Amino acid sequence: MMGYGGMGWGGMAFGGMIGIVLLWVVLIAGIVWAVSRLLPGRQAGHGTRPTQESPEEILDRRFARGEIDLQTYQAQRDALGRVRGEDLR
Repeated sequence: MMGYGGMGWGGMAFGGMIGIVLLWVVLIAGIVWAVSRLLPGRQAGHGTRPTQESPEEILDRRFARGEIDLQTYQAQRDALGRVRGEDLR
């Protein structure tokens, strides 16, 4: 005796079982996708990256914060100018 109508598993064929499993996989994947899109710090889908600072901007910021002194700032600024082929004086 196999159950209802002799098909087993309550009359659901093997294809129906696969269909239910796929339904759950799609449902769970949709929930994970929706939650990841709603989280504020995870906006990776748009390809927006923060603009990268130029070496001069980083150097200016470090000097403004007091991380480097005036002599170091001027020396590094001159070195950047020589590397780029500019005269910053």
